[in-house]
Amino acid sequence: MKKLALSLLILLLPNASSAEMVKSFTLDCKGICLHWWPKLPPIKGWHQDVDVSYHDNINVLVPDGHKFADADAVMYANAIYKSRVPEDKTLDHFIEGDKEKFLSDHPKMEIMELGRLTTGDGKSLRSLSFVLKDEGWERVSYGEEGDFYLVFTLSSRSQKGYDETMGTYEKLVESYREKNSVH
Repeated sequence: MKKLALSLLILLLPNASSAEMVKSFTLDCKGICLHWWPKLPPIKGWHQDVDVSYHDNINVLVPDGHKFADADAVMYANAIYKSRVPEDKTLDHFIEGDKEKFLSDHPKMEIMELGRLTTGDGKSLRSLSFVLKDEGWERVSYGEEGDFYLVFTLSSRSQKGYDETMGTYEKLVESYREKNSVH
């Protein structure tokens, strides 16, 4: 029975041969839970919050000595399997949908286009800031890789944490590479 479940799981996992994805599963959500997210390069002074990563299905990095719940700023990467969002035919449409969701939840949120970031293998990512004054600051960078939309996020509870983490976030995105990238 376990062999059958494992065989089915392998068939169900998205084909991410073009991306460096961490792919795993757990049996803790009333069945088989599939998890995938971009594999991130090590960042000095930061570590993965494994519990939050599996709970939210994103690769969450927090400063050493902290957990997600008590960190002023966190960074995370998400891989959204395109087949799970069939209404989003393009990356731009996916981004517009993200903006609409943010604004519907927080009508006073300010969204601004920022400079693009380039990954370690030369892909240009569109970046936006999402700011809800006195509540939260985020920089979100969007890209595509194979069957996935990639989303890299810096999220902070304070302007100070946001500003202090920006260089590390840019380094994270700039050092990310596809698995099969050649340089």
